[in-house]
Amino acid sequence: MAIELASFTIHEGAEETLLAERPAMLKALRERFPGCLAAYLVKEDDGTWLDVIIWRSREEAEESARLINTIPECVSWFRHIAESGGLRHGQIVDSWPTP
Repeated sequence: MAIELASFTIHEGAEETLLAERPAMLKALRERFPGCLAAYLVKEDDGTWLDVIIWRSREEAEESARLINTIPECVSWFRHIAESGGLRHGQIVDSWPTP
């Protein structure tokens, strides 16, 4: 399994819409990329956001990153992002609970 970490800030006043549109965005993402196993959106104390996505494999995570802009619901959701802090991938080597 692999983990994807995407940090970002959002536009002023966008939080409510960002959260409201997230279920449709994730549904479209999972339909296009069934290797997407789980997603967690974290609002950090400093106001930045961290999207944590669990993937079945690193290859599937990287394919999604390359093709994410082909999913209209994802592109629409990205309009709330003011600044990207980058995207990182890593292999999960241990977990609790075990999937």
